Amino acid sequence: MKALLDTNIIIHRETSHVCSQDIGILYKWIERRNYEKVIHPVTLDEIRKYQDQDVVRDFLIKMEGYERIVHPSPLAKEVMEISTQVDNTENDKQDSVLLNEVYVGRVDILITEDKKIHKKADLLGIGSKVFTIDTFLELAISESPQLEDYPVLNVRKMPFAKVDLSDPFFDSLKTDYAGFEGWFVRKYDEDAYITLNAKNQHLLSFLYLKIETENERYDDIVPTFAPKKRLKIGTFKVVSNGLRLGERFLKIIFDNALKNKVDEVYVTIFDRSHEQRRLIDLLEVWGFVYWGMKGEEKVYIRDFRPNYNSASLLHNYPYVSRKHDIYLVAIYPEYHTELLPDSILTTESPLDFVEDRPYRNAIRKVFISRSFNHPRQGDILVFYRTGGFYKGVVTTIGVVQEVRSTFADEQDFISYCKNISVFPEDKLRKQWNYKPSKPFVVHFLYVYSFPHRINLKELIDLGVLGGIDDAPRGFRRISLEQFDKILKATKSDESFIID
Repeated sequence: MKALLDTNIIIHRETSHVCSQDIGILYKWIERRNYEKVIHPVTLDEIRKYQDQDVVRDFLIKMEGYERIVHPSPLAKEVMEISTQVDNTENDKQDSVLLNEVYVGRVDILITEDKKIHKKADLLGIGSKVFTIDTFLELAISESPQLEDYPVLNVRKMPFAKVDLSDPFFDSLKTDYAGFEGWFVRKYDEDAYITLNAKNQHLLSFLYLKIETENERYDDIVPTFAPKKRLKIGTFKVVSNGLRLGERFLKIIFDNALKNKVDEVYVTIFDRSHEQRRLIDLLEVWGFVYWGMKGEEKVYIRDFRPNYNSASLLHNYPYVSRKHDIYLVAIYPEYHTELLPDSILTTESPLDFVEDRPYRNAIRKVFISRSFNHPRQGDILVFYRTGGFYKGVVTTIGVVQEVRSTFADEQDFISYCKNISVFPEDKLRKQWNYKPSKPFVVHFLYVYSFPHRINLKELIDLGVLGGIDDAPRGFRRISLEQFDKILKATKSDESFIID
């Protein structure tokens, strides 16, 4: 198997000062999965353009460790057509040359953080062969669980004073922000959210949040902010390791924004490295937009006032609308907390869920079903953990992002579900082949865990269900009145529900 690496990834790996941990993790997995690392002539040409010839010489020596494509493949007709349609610059055209090597089958995969390359790959029908760092690591973990050696403990809330400032994790922050160490010490009594590598206790993620009132001054932001209550993302860094920690931490950000009833969330961030650009891309997916500048940093904001549009659920997350249908969804105990770890029961031990998995951390998850009822985009899901009269409980609210019932074949089904389903590949195959009639897949967003759980008996007493023989199966539609009874009985904060 051959993995072609985009220029920026190679440059970040082979620079004399490597401060990006995720590149090291990526290369380790490439090697452990026995991929040959391939370099293209366009990368060598780009390196030769550097003005510092000592740097060029060092890079070219390091390139001896890669397999080289000496003679690029002729551009396929289909690639040429896509290139003509969307390529605007010489760099765009060179990216198409890289993509062409995947299209003609000369290499098996391409790893790149370039969004435009991924867009062109989708247009060519080879999106499954073009990976970001994150998606490649997710693939490696899902297909090689015996190699998984990056388990992380659950997110911890910890005072700055107990976080090791000498951890290599902070090297890039110290480089970017003059006075970072002094600022860090001044925050000793405040809390941050972190995750640690279970093997060596090194940091894999760090998040600091700050509530700002309408009296906060923003003289250093251009254009300046109008007075509002805001949540500032003070420091946010996540090492890419294939476990969707970025989404996990976004959920923490949105939970805090909702709890503190802020009007806006914002972050200031440099746009210098692939690591920072990947974080910007993640923020944009979830509704952050460019506002302006704070010195050399870019400012991104996310309007957090209650708003809802079923066509842009990620941008409106975590808000849901009562105007859609509402379903009780039965989920077996063995899958419940695997898929919805924040809804863990008091009778379950957190120690059983200490190792993160992509589907545990993801806000976006999938649920596989053969139910007669099919929900639609925007519909509200109320998950019911089965268990009988007293142990069966409602625990979680989700919102449907997409329902897919048609797949080209078994592999298409597996590719769609993998990493965001609780099922490993072998069990996904069993799901597909269980009956001649094929399952459908609900892609949903995890929104809210009920603070108080009510069981099957209470659901019956409330009139949500008719009796013990009426326990939820598959997707069971309930009325708005029944939903409101559940919200009241579970003591839910309804601020995420529109209308």
